[in-house]
Amino acid sequence: MSEIRETAEARLKRMKMRSWRRGMKEMDVILGPFADSELERLGEADLQLYDQLLSENDQDLLRWVTGQAPTPPEYLDLLTRISRHARGEGAAGGAG
Repeated sequence: MSEIRETAEARLKRMKMRSWRRGMKEMDVILGPFADSELERLGEADLQLYDQLLSENDQDLLRWVTGQAPTPPEYLDLLTRISRHARGEGAAGGAG
């Protein structure tokens, strides 16, 4: 059987949808706008990491984003960027 590959456009669309349709409204409000404005700016490694992040539990994500729990090291840079975006700090800038 051949492997069906997702196009770059379909991948971004899927990730944006998953960002807006979380289990918690708080995470919709944090991840949705970030995905809409920033996903196209991310490099391949960050896109893979963001895709992995979307599989995490919303309660854990909210604690990490708000600083209520330590962020796993692999997500620290990405979640810092997401948190800054949510606060309106440099949505157009940051590391990529």
